Amino acid sequence: MAFEEYDEFEQSERVQQWLRQNGLSIVVGIAIGLVGIFGWQQWNKHKADHQSEAANLYQQVQDAAAAGKADSADSLTEQLLKDYTDTSYAAFAAADRAQRQVQAKQFDKAIESLGWAESHAGDANLKALMQLRTARILLAEGKGADALTALDRMPPKSYDGVAQELRGDVLVKLGRPDEARKAYEAAKAALGENAPQSVQMKIDDLAVAGKQGA
Repeated sequence: MAFEEYDEFEQSERVQQWLRQNGLSIVVGIAIGLVGIFGWQQWNKHKADHQSEAANLYQQVQDAAAAGKADSADSLTEQLLKDYTDTSYAAFAAADRAQRQVQAKQFDKAIESLGWAESHAGDANLKALMQLRTARILLAEGKGADALTALDRMPPKSYDGVAQELRGDVLVKLGRPDEARKAYEAAKAALGENAPQSVQMKIDDLAVAGKQGA
């Protein structure tokens, strides 16, 4: 029993000695850990608040645009692009502005807005969507070669059916009917049952034109 009590006493002394030697480092370590946890929580809260503010601002952009207040929508968009560049809402706002600019026949400005959205979009699908819209505008301007370049920047299989149909339209504009037909057929295959009748009509039109030109 005496030996057991002695062992317990010795162990207690060793523990106390160890604490005296290492106690400060333990306290410092705990403090650093707590600061790290608190800092991480604060950073996450900051990011959540930042995203929420961007979402609210984007909603104001949409409300202003829906009310026909283009100037107000553009001003709010500029604020999003300046202060919330790192959020998807900024890219959405730039894309919406491009749509308003197209309606106003400001095609060059629309392409600039889409270029900004493309370069700042963090999501690959969102980038591809901006490239697709850019190609549409360029085609509407009669810039077929530039439109084809925009389509070529899109990752393979991105918006495949729609992109292939647009590619066909561009190739028709460029006077390349054989390649256009292949693009339309690829669009029809990619869209499957959802393929609009217009795709088949374009294929048929090329066939008729080919016979007439033979």
